[in-house]
Formats: sequence, structure tokens, C-alpha cells
Amino acid sequence: MHFEKQVEEHPTIVVTGLGAVSAWGWGVSLLRRGLKQGRTAIRPFSRFDHTRQRTHVAGEVPPREGVAPPGETWPRLTFADRFALFAAREALEQAGLAPPVDDAAVGVYFASSTGGLYESELYLAEWTRCRKSRLALFASQQLNGPGDALARRLGVAGPVLTISSACASGTLALGAALRDLRDGEIEVAVAGGADSLCQITYSGFNALRAVDERPCRPYRRDRGGMSLGEGAGVLVLELEEHALRRGARPLAELRGAGASCDASHMTAPQPEGEGPALAMSRALCDAGLEPEDVAFVNVHGTGTPLNDSAEYRALERVFSDRASHIPLTATKASVGHLLGAAGAIEAVATVLCLLSDEVNPSAGEGEVDPALPVDLVRSKPRALGRGAGLSMNLAFGGANAALVFARWPSA
Repeated sequence: MHFEKQVEEHPTIVVTGLGAVSAWGWGVSLLRRGLKQGRTAIRPFSRFDHTRQRTHVAGEVPPREGVAPPGETWPRLTFADRFALFAAREALEQAGLAPPVDDAAVGVYFASSTGGLYESELYLAEWTRCRKSRLALFASQQLNGPGDALARRLGVAGPVLTISSACASGTLALGAALRDLRDGEIEVAVAGGADSLCQITYSGFNALRAVDERPCRPYRRDRGGMSLGEGAGVLVLELEEHALRRGARPLAELRGAGASCDASHMTAPQPEGEGPALAMSRALCDAGLEPEDVAFVNVHGTGTPLNDSAEYRALERVFSDRASHIPLTATKASVGHLLGAAGAIEAVATVLCLLSDEVNPSAGEGEVDPALPVDLVRSKPRALGRGAGLSMNLAFGGANAALVFARWPSA
């Protein structure tokens, strides 16, 4: 599958800040260390009672005392809101943009798949038990909760958009921010996603037999499914001219975005990978790059037999014979599947690879599946050659999305 290079000239969009909350802890530095070590933070967890479930591990964010920013009170925020706000403040601080950001030229582009669903579960359980419960958090159960919480508490006066297209949501949100920045709708975007563990999604994926009893092992011969996680990933994106004018230091460039739909099945990916291949090809076309310009891929890599297989077929369609030789990293093996926030934290991980000139190793033991002969980076980081990083996500409903990041300034 091939598209002609994009001939339209776009303004350069740069990343000036990164923020993250993950099972490794609160902050990008902890995420970076965990990824570079090739270890997993997926382990037994305590958020809710899972004794009657068939699996008992997840990527749970550890508690941290005093994490609320000055003037903030956690009790009126859902877990997803807290993750989102912390990651956004971290990213804005690195970008040199101190909130409140009272500017109509700043927008929020956010993703979530569960929003305040966990808090709704608590509300329902309490109401069922005694027929009374506080409505404060129940009112925040909607999917736009994390993005709206950011807008309110950061003072963002520009557009606020929430995307919820299952596991492709975070990547699609970043793509939407890229388009509005190019079109001049805004000058700065706070873009990313946040989700928290909850009983409904944990039970649902277990009922589908899609969850591994051990931490997930994408592309391994004995892989047994995914592992759920929680947290947030946030990137500050802005026009290069705007960033340089105010003295900011760009970290990377967001070169392109692409999306597609399998239009095939409610939950299973189209087995030949046509949809993901189209999304990747569109992202490369949008970036004005060819497949040979890609140095590594941060794959969706859930560890389910069907997903990994379909994704490999997509890589074959895009990279041909190079599909077995291009370095791959699978972030979910380290922090779990963050659902709507997966694409956001994986975008952060992709930028971290470019900044360190290394491809992060994928956690987990076991032989790579010989039916999917990928070059999965394992054990230790691998030196990164010239070229861009591509981050890919597949989702229920057949949604697919991809992003292309490059070093800044371009090598």
C-alpha cells in the first residue's frame, strides 16, 4: 500500500512538553526509567476486589501522598481526572507555560474510554447498599470528564474536544490537535488521554478471555492476552514559530497522522491488517515520508493472538520485506493497556525514544512467535538510527490510528 508524498506545505508542529502517570508512578521520569529497563509494572493490584475474576494483575497507578497541585483538592476529581491534571501540569511546566492558560489560542484535545466509570461503580454500590450516596463524582462519569476538568482547572479558553473511539482514542485526539494547529485554529494544544481501572472493563475483557493471567507478552509465542492498565499521557503541541518566539525548546516534531476503520467486526481486527496498514500509510503520506524513512515502530501490541497477528500483516503491507527487520517496541508490556489513553502514553514513549536515540526494550520473557517474525527489541535499549518513529493503535469497532514523530530539528 502506497500513497504519494504530501505536497501541501504545512507549518511545523513541535512537542514542547511531556507528562505521564502510569503504573511506574507519577511523572515522565519514572515512566522513562521503567521503559528503558525493559521491566513490567503489571502486577497484583488493589483498586477493587477481583478475587472472583479469572486473572489478578493490572498496571495500577501507585498512590502518592501530596500529589495534588497547590490549590487543588482531589476529593472532587475522579481518578482519571487526577491522572489527566497531573500529566498536563507536568507537560505545561516543561513547555514553560504556567497555568492558568487564559488564552483562546490554547485548546484541549483529550481522549478517554471510561471517564469516571469507576466512581460511578462506587456510587451505585453505595446507593444499592443504603439508598443514598453523594452525587458529586457521579456527575463526572461522562467520557468528557478528564478533558473538561483540564479546561476548567487550567483556564483553557480555546476549543475543548473529547474523542472516545476505544483504544485508538488517544492517537486520534493528537491527530485532531495536529489538524487544528495546522489550520490556525489554535497556537498551542494540550493533547492526550486519561483512563482508570474499573470493574466493568476488567470483568468484560476477562469474560472475553482476552486477558492474560501473567503480564502481557506481545508477539511472544506463548502470549495469552492483554493486561489492563491506567494512567495518562499528555503532550504540549504548538506551532514551531510560536514555540521559538517565546524561547521554548522543542523536543520533537509531530510530522503526520492517519486514521481508518476496518468496517469489519465489533471486537476482532480484520485479520489481514488492511485497516491498520491504511492508517499507517496515511500518516506517512501526511508526514511527507516513505516507509524507509521510519526507524522504529511503537506497535499497538496488546498480546492477544488476533491483534498481534493482524498488526503484523499490516506491517507487511506497509514495510514489505522490512516488516521482519524494523525495530519494534511494545509499551503495553510495561504499563498495560490504558484503553482510551493508550495512544497518548505511547506517543510520550515514542518521543522519549527519539530524545534518547534508543528504542526501548519490550518487557516480558519468551520466544518471539515464529509465525510473526518481528524484530522485537528486548532485554536492553537498542541504538536508534536515522529516521522517524511511528506509533500505531488498533481499537474495538475497527478504528485504527497512527502518528509519525521525528527528531527536532529534522536530521
